Amino acid sequence: MLIPVILSGGAGTRLWPVSRSAYPKPFMQMGDGQSLLYKTLDRALKITGAGGSVLTVTGRDYYFLTRDEYATHPQAQVDKLPFLLEPVGRNTAPAIVLAAMYAREQLGADATLLVLPADHLIRDLDAFAADAQRANALAQDGWLVTFGIRPTHPETGFGYIRMGAAITAHEGREIGAFVEKPDLEKAETYVASGEYVWNSGMFCFRADVLLETAQQTCPDVYAAAQLCYAQHIGSASPVEFARDAFLAQPDISIDYAIMERAAKRAVVPAQFDWSDIGSWKAMSDIAPESETDDAGNRIRGSAIVIESENCYIQGEKRLVAAVGVKNLVIIDTGDAVLVADRERAQQVKLVVEQLRASGHDAAKHHQTVHRPWGSYTVLEDAPDCKVKRLVVKPGQVLSLQLHHRRSEHWTVVSGVAKVRVGEEEFLLERNESTYIPMNTIHRLENPTDTDIALIEVQCGDYFGEDDIVRLEDRYGRVAG
Repeated sequence: MLIPVILSGGAGTRLWPVSRSAYPKPFMQMGDGQSLLYKTLDRALKITGAGGSVLTVTGRDYYFLTRDEYATHPQAQVDKLPFLLEPVGRNTAPAIVLAAMYAREQLGADATLLVLPADHLIRDLDAFAADAQRANALAQDGWLVTFGIRPTHPETGFGYIRMGAAITAHEGREIGAFVEKPDLEKAETYVASGEYVWNSGMFCFRADVLLETAQQTCPDVYAAAQLCYAQHIGSASPVEFARDAFLAQPDISIDYAIMERAAKRAVVPAQFDWSDIGSWKAMSDIAPESETDDAGNRIRGSAIVIESENCYIQGEKRLVAAVGVKNLVIIDTGDAVLVADRERAQQVKLVVEQLRASGHDAAKHHQTVHRPWGSYTVLEDAPDCKVKRLVVKPGQVLSLQLHHRRSEHWTVVSGVAKVRVGEEEFLLERNESTYIPMNTIHRLENPTDTDIALIEVQCGDYFGEDDIVRLEDRYGRVAG
């Protein structure tokens, strides 16, 4: 049984300001309106068929976002898809070993994992499915398999795999060596030799074989994962892991922990197209011709370009104008603007590092923040007030809560809201409002089958999300 395992998480810091830790790269929409996560699920279902079993490993904070994204896929039966939820971000070795333990226990002794990071772009799904079956055949003979991407240019931002001897009776090669990201001269040599492929970070192996190998190559990882799995919370999906036990696992990638040390490892040279969308330069390179002008500028959104060449410009609501510039990346998200040299796009992560060091919220949140119940957009953030637009999805309810340092005014602009203020419950219709004093228990609910929207005006001396005291919450949150 071939089980796709989607790994969805990571901050995607090189794609700031669109990718942020609270809404990272897998949720980014491509030019066709589909997210990278949606596309990953789509190719997973290409392997399993409609209603097939796809295991997702993601952060607890991304669980509801991920379910909402999956629910838009016509073939996904979301309530039947298993999820493993990490309390914090960790590396790939713990995530994959835990997934293998789950698959062996819940999905059968013959479970074979097809590990798919959720931030890759693959367009040719038929070629992908054919290569997955080649990898599956190798996995059934006990090989630990990865997929190698034929280099299209001497890339210094990827790791490489040196291919070894052909494997008799299978369409694959032994792995000669894993090679770290090279300098340009070495990369040119690798590409010219024809014996090196890019390391895609996708894998295929039997769950039992992976776990047996982990016991040999990284016994510390295996032992810590065993303890962590033994303390998992919940018997049905989603399965959560206890924070302390999860953090006790070594922070190491599967490449270092297992693949580089294993004896029986193979690579399938991929026939499918591939991009890991690792930077704004990569986004620029995959832009369709419809978004490209005669001067090589690639534009998504509204922009005016005058005497400029080879720029990638992406805006959301505001007009972007570029005059007399070349080889730039210009990204506008409404609350942040990035301007960078295309060839130095990898260094965008340094911006995020500085934002985090200074405690700036733009490292984590967008102007629109997604929550399990819907979303809110910050319209005004001043020292004496904060104004938000809230959108609550059908049937959803915010936590029963209170605030010590602010009062709130709610005005319904569309739909009908059910409101609790203190011990009183009532309905608010369009153009009606209510007031919630400080230290007063309150709750907002959407009892209808359509979205509702409200304007929330906060008044006080502090408006941080940590001034939320939750008394009840259906989503299991404790703060923020």
